Amino acid sequence: MSSPLIKDFLELKEKYLNGRATPDEIQLLEQYYDLFTDEPDIIDQLAETEIEILENRLKEGIATRINLKENKTIPFYKGTLMRAAAILVFVLSGVYFVYHRHSGQQAQIAKNKPFKTDIAPGGNKAILTLANGSKLILNNAKNGNISTQAGARIVKQDSLISYKATAANFAEVSYNTITIPKGGQYQLILADGTKVWLNAASSLRFPTAFTGTNRTVELTGEAYFEVAKNKDKPFNVKTATQSVQVLGTHFNINAYNNEANVKTTLLEGSVKVYAANANVIISPGQQSALKSDGSFEIKRDLDMDEAVAWKNGIFQFNEADIQTVMRQISRWYDIDVEFKGKLPADLYRGKISRNVNVSQVLKILELSGINFTIEGRKIIVRS
Repeated sequence: MSSPLIKDFLELKEKYLNGRATPDEIQLLEQYYDLFTDEPDIIDQLAETEIEILENRLKEGIATRINLKENKTIPFYKGTLMRAAAILVFVLSGVYFVYHRHSGQQAQIAKNKPFKTDIAPGGNKAILTLANGSKLILNNAKNGNISTQAGARIVKQDSLISYKATAANFAEVSYNTITIPKGGQYQLILADGTKVWLNAASSLRFPTAFTGTNRTVELTGEAYFEVAKNKDKPFNVKTATQSVQVLGTHFNINAYNNEANVKTTLLEGSVKVYAANANVIISPGQQSALKSDGSFEIKRDLDMDEAVAWKNGIFQFNEADIQTVMRQISRWYDIDVEFKGKLPADLYRGKISRNVNVSQVLKILELSGINFTIEGRKIIVRS
């Protein structure tokens, strides 16, 4: 049976993660941190099963995990004290962080300086441009029918809009465009039942109803698709440099113009990816990367969670450099980023919730020796 110390800690941790902890309770959680680090003998009084409880709760409930990789991947837990301290540290969602160096035999537990200003995370924001050019700000629109277009009526339900077919025949195809600003995300169900999740700084142009022998949409930025199956009408996603053709499948496309490659990641089914001078078929668990020279690179045995982490409310990094990390942060928090000085070549691995203020993310990253300053809606990155 767990000690009162563990029981109280777990209850506080749950309240903190659910956003229900009071300032006094957060302070108490920090005192637990001091107990673990300043009085290491207490660790010897904890049963191994209690340490395992903490570890299991960490795996189940905490999305704020990140590991600085220096030359090789270093496991988080080396010895009982480090394990217990690391678990408690991670509970604080970035206020504290265990930073491993060299062989992993030592750990530095740091408390970061506060930022003078902060920036809240993004949310459900989108602008819908109708066929006649008029625009609807979806986050301001009420639930229910918001417009009627050729062959469909548009229904909003919270952060989702759906196109409902109203007629089998109509004079001409009309196109709508949904635009997601920086700091936004939104969901869409097309007239054929295809579900689309759109990430920040993205847009999708699509017909209000599908006619003819194919279904074609045009994407900028990033989106996750769950395509409704229709063997008689292939589904095509066009970006500036490639086209993806499917019959019915689940896949993610990252086609931001400031990323090095256009990445198509397949979770289910089969897709064929076309470019100007090459094409490739990928299978579930694979990712095609269209490089600047027009050729494809196929990556296999990927962590599928990483590809769709944004859709699930998480930043997930797998050996990403600071520039890659900051591009994601820039899009989600609607900020500009300026780099000053020589930056380290460290690579980051781990997960951070997208539902926290930007300061929480920066406090974690600062442990690699990088300093951040928030000036209005700009973050200055210094080595």
